[in-house]
Amino acid sequence: MLVELNPEQLAAASHGDGPLLIVAGAGTGKTATLVHRVAHLISRGADPRRILLLTFTRRAAAEMLRRVDELLGTQASSEGRVHERIWGGTFHATAARLLRIHARDIGMEPDFTILDRSDSEDLLHVARTALGLGRDGARFPQKSTCLDIYSRCVNARLPLPEVLRSAFPWCETAEDGLKELFARYTDAKEEQQVLDYDDLLLFWRGLLADPVAGKRVRERFDHVLVDEYQDTNVLQAEIVSLLRPGGDGVTCVGDDAQAIYSFRAATVRNILDFEQRFPGAEVLTLTRNYRSTAPILAATNAVIAEADERRDKVLWTERSDGARPLLVTCRDEDEQTGWLCERILDHREQGTSLTRQAVLFRAQHHSLALEIELSRRNIPFRKYGGLRFVEMAHVKDLVAFLRLAENPRDAMAGLRVLGLVPGIGPVTAAALGEALAAGGGDFASWAAVKVPEPARGAWPAVVALLCSLASAGPGEVPAQIHAVRTVYQPLLERRYDNAPARLRDLEQIEALAARAGDRAQFLADLVLDPPAYTQELAGPPLLDEDYLILSTMHSAKGLEFDVVYVMHAADGNIPSDMATGSSAEIEEERRLFYVACTRARDQLYVTHPLRYYTQPWAKADTHGYAQRSRFLSAAVLTHFAQTQAAPEPRGADGQPVERTGSTAIRAGIPARCGNKLKDRTPRRHDRSGEAHGG
Repeated sequence: MLVELNPEQLAAASHGDGPLLIVAGAGTGKTATLVHRVAHLISRGADPRRILLLTFTRRAAAEMLRRVDELLGTQASSEGRVHERIWGGTFHATAARLLRIHARDIGMEPDFTILDRSDSEDLLHVARTALGLGRDGARFPQKSTCLDIYSRCVNARLPLPEVLRSAFPWCETAEDGLKELFARYTDAKEEQQVLDYDDLLLFWRGLLADPVAGKRVRERFDHVLVDEYQDTNVLQAEIVSLLRPGGDGVTCVGDDAQAIYSFRAATVRNILDFEQRFPGAEVLTLTRNYRSTAPILAATNAVIAEADERRDKVLWTERSDGARPLLVTCRDEDEQTGWLCERILDHREQGTSLTRQAVLFRAQHHSLALEIELSRRNIPFRKYGGLRFVEMAHVKDLVAFLRLAENPRDAMAGLRVLGLVPGIGPVTAAALGEALAAGGGDFASWAAVKVPEPARGAWPAVVALLCSLASAGPGEVPAQIHAVRTVYQPLLERRYDNAPARLRDLEQIEALAARAGDRAQFLADLVLDPPAYTQELAGPPLLDEDYLILSTMHSAKGLEFDVVYVMHAADGNIPSDMATGSSAEIEEERRLFYVACTRARDQLYVTHPLRYYTQPWAKADTHGYAQRSRFLSAAVLTHFAQTQAAPEPRGADGQPVERTGSTAIRAGIPARCGNKLKDRTPRRHDRSGEAHGG
C-alpha cells in the first residue's frame, strides 16, 4: 500500500501515534501522503469510526476518503464502506454535526438554524438600528464592517480593543457602541436559536471546554488529522488541542509558505509554533515537487527564500525540461491586455487548451480590461472569486421558506418571507412574528390573521405552504423545494427582472437537493459549502466547452495549470497597497505571490505594466509610473528571462529593421551661417571677432 510513496512521504504516512506535523511544499503530494496516512492507520487496526479528518472544503474531504477506500480495497460491510464511517468534513460542518448531537449538553436545542453572512449582517443591522448607532452625527461602521470585527474577535480570540487597534483602527472611536451592538446581536441569536458561521466554532470549543460534554466528545476520536493547517485560526487550533490535549493521534499537514488567509483571522503562527503547542512533536518535510519544471521551481524557491521567517525547505524536481519563467514589461495596461490575449491564443494553437491556462491577479478589478478584450475576441472565460450562489437574492428567498419551516424562531428568515408578500411591510411583519411566537410556532395561527388588502391574494398559499413544510418528512427535501417554487414563482416574477433565468437557478437547487439527507442538513450545506464561482448563476449557459480561467490569487490556491499568467506585478498591486501597513502583511503578500507562481506546471509568465492611467475608461492623459513588484528582487530576477511586450520590429528576412540614429537626424539641420554642416572643423575667434581655422 505504501510502495508508491517516496521516502519523505513514506516516513510521514507510517509515523506512529505521537503528534506529527507534515510540512508539505507546493506540489509535493500532500493529499497522497495524508490519504496513505489514514489508510495506514486503519490497516494497522484503527477503528474508522474513531478517526476525524478535518479539511477546509467538503470536496477535499470526500476525495480523500474515496482514495482511502481505493487503497484499502474494502467492500461495503454492514457498517458501510470506510469513507462512510470516518468522520470527515470541514471544521464548520463537523461543528454543526457535533452540536446537533450534544446541543442539550450546553443548553441549546438541536433544531437551531445557521445564518449565512448576509443574514448575519441583516441581524446586526436590526440591532444597530434599534440602538440608534450612527444617528448622533458621528460615523459608525456599516453592518458588513461590524460583522468583520465581530468575526475577528471570535476567531482570533482577541478582545475588541486589540482587534480595533490592530485591524480596524478607523473604528476605534466606535468601541463603546460596538460592545453594545455585539451584546444585542448575541442576545438576538440566543433568543432565536440561531448560530452564525463563527458561532459554530465558538460553540464547538465551548462544548469541548465543558468538563462533562467535552469528555464525551473526546472519547469519540483516537486520531485527529487536519489538512491545510496553515489556514487555521487561533480558535481552530484550540479546538484541535482540546480534542487531543496530549497531542497523541494528532497529524497536521500544511505549508507555511502558503499561509495567505489572515483576512479570515488565519495565522501562520499555528504552523510555525506547532512544537510549542504539542511538545515532542515530530516535523517531517516533503520537498520533492511533482508539478512544476526545474526553472519554475528555481524562481519560486528564490521568491520565498526572502521571507523573514519560514520553515526551511528547497523544493526540487526530476523535471529538468522547460524554459525559464518570463517577466514581460508592458508600456501600459492596454499593451498588457493585448499581449496576454495574443499569448493565450498562441498556446491554444500549440495544443494547450484554454482550460489548462489561467490568468491570476491580486484583486478582482485588475481583470476588468482583460475581460472586455477577451469578450471582444470571442475568447470564453470563467472567473473565480465572485458572488456566491446562495448570496443571490432569489436563492436566499427560497432558502428563507425552508429555514422558517425548520425553525419558526428564526426572525431573519421570517422577515424575508413576509417581505415577499405584497402589502406586508416591517410593521405588519413584526406583528405576524409576534402572533407566530404566541402560537408556539404553529403556522396555522397565521390563517386567522387579517392582513392588508394587497396581501390577501398570496397570503393563503404562503400560509398553506409553511404548514405543509413544517409537517413534511425528513427525506422529502426536493418535494419541499418544488412546493416552494410553485408558490414563490409569482412573487419572484413580480419582484425581480430576468425571471426565467432566476427560475432556472431554483430548478438547479431542487436537483441539488436530491442528494440531501434531510432539510436541516441541506440548509447547513448551503451555508457551509456553497458553490464557488460566478457563472454558475443566472444567465445563458456556457456553450463553449473550452474556456480560460480567470482567478484571484486567493481563489487559485490548491489548483494547478499548464500555463499561468500573473498580471499587474507592480508595487501597489503586488503587494496590494492595502496590505503594506506592517511587515506581517507584506510577508503574507509575498506568500500570496509565491502561491500564484507555484500554480504553473510548464510555463510561467509575469507581466508588469509601467504606466497606469488615473482614468482608464475616460482615456485621459493623466497617468503615473509604477515600480516593479518588490518581490521581483535582483536575486529573484536571475531566474527569469525578461522581454518587452512590444519588441523591436524586424524586416521580412527576420533581421532588425535599420533605424534612424541621432547623427542622421542632426545631419538634417540647416547649415549655420551658410556653411555646410558636413564641415565640422572646430573654429575659434580672436578678440577682433575674426574667425580662424583650428
